[in-house]
Amino acid sequence: MAEVQTLDPYTEATNRLKTLSKVMTTKAQIAQTPKELVWTLNKAKLYRYTPVLPAEKRHPVPLLLVFALMNRPYILDLRPGHSFVEYMVNQGYDVYLLDWGAPGPEDKNLKFDDYTLDYMPRAIRKMKFSLLGWCIGAILTSIYSALRPDDGLRNLILLTAPLDFSQTQNLTFAKWVDERYFDIDKVLGAFGNMPGEMIDYGAKALKPVENYLSNYLKLWDNLDDPRVVEAWHAMNTWVTDNVPLAGGAFRQLIVDLYRHDKLMKGELVIRGEKVDLGRIRANLLTVIAEADHITPSCQSEPIMAKVSSTDKELFRINGGHIGIMAGSGAHKYTWPHINGWLAPRSK
Repeated sequence: MAEVQTLDPYTEATNRLKTLSKVMTTKAQIAQTPKELVWTLNKAKLYRYTPVLPAEKRHPVPLLLVFALMNRPYILDLRPGHSFVEYMVNQGYDVYLLDWGAPGPEDKNLKFDDYTLDYMPRAIRKMKFSLLGWCIGAILTSIYSALRPDDGLRNLILLTAPLDFSQTQNLTFAKWVDERYFDIDKVLGAFGNMPGEMIDYGAKALKPVENYLSNYLKLWDNLDDPRVVEAWHAMNTWVTDNVPLAGGAFRQLIVDLYRHDKLMKGELVIRGEKVDLGRIRANLLTVIAEADHITPSCQSEPIMAKVSSTDKELFRINGGHIGIMAGSGAHKYTWPHINGWLAPRSK
């Protein structure tokens, strides 16, 4: 019988630390689903993913994905086998992704107005289409859908949508940006755009133990499991790839929404137009993450009573703000439900 060699504790610990360091300091291979660039405007890019099914087997209504402004959108295409984009392409959808890019100092005055009335209309060139907005992407798609309800939008999917800010007593972040404690003029005066690192810190500080301790302990305990390491590596690559938020849009988010709840009150004005959520008539699917510490259900649920859509569904699922779409169970629960809802409405 061959002798099994074992490492002394010091060498074993050193090797594990080297592995840990490599995983934490290198970038994983992400966003690998084949695509082509079809349109650009300033920093924004529109991608179309290469179909895998013949035209006669594909849904005729295309799907446009819109993610948040201050995060990279490849969370929707994280890695092969664990990609919402890959899944939907395989289901026969003609999938497009709007990548906002990273704003530079010259973009500090960009506002929701620019994103919803310049960028989105130019990216949307189909007579009929579906929109999926996630997080702040859901704010933008809701504003667009209310302002331009007759531009061909058939289906609207909102994921963890932070739309209602009336219950600020339940929102920790709302307390942090209260005007008594947070001087937005000084912050934007110093930086121009809101630094992505500051936004990331604020999000992580909502659950500090999990984000700053438990997350790394999980990796340490599973360094011998390639599947866990691969998943952690890909997610960490996305989490640490921060993007600043354009100063104008950040001001609207904090002042108009967090502090004054103008969107739900019908008082939000975009280039002279009041945003009336009652003008939204598209088929609506609102997805709520029950364990969401960033966008609790009280922010997403009220939209259901505001819209004029006759076909609407509220779907609750266990999981967190990111986990419901990029976690290990997403392909079993969230993705199939979205597909099951969207497919008969994409004919």
